[in-house]
Amino acid sequence: MIVEILISFFLLVGAAFALIGSIGLARLPDFFMRLHGPTKATTLGVGGLMLASAVYFTAREVGLSLHELLITLFLFITAPISAHLLAKAALHLRVRQLGEKPQTRWDRSK
Repeated sequence: MIVEILISFFLLVGAAFALIGSIGLARLPDFFMRLHGPTKATTLGVGGLMLASAVYFTAREVGLSLHELLITLFLFITAPISAHLLAKAALHLRVRQLGEKPQTRWDRSK
């Protein structure tokens, strides 16, 4: 009974974070703000889902289930790196931010 409550808690928390991250990706106004949704909230959401899966398979089988731990570790390592690379690419391509005026020819020559 306690294991089922724990699994349900992790599933609900993970699903809530994934939903919040997805809404942020769809609703935030510019690229740099949208980058936070999938990299922060959705990563935590998937981490919660992986914890629920680890608890489920650990309780069901004999021994500790490490597959989910490795997936979570891989996700927590790669998500910030990919967000950093996307942000650097956007800065290199001069993607406009919210409230930023379009650059004129005079601004580009500075």
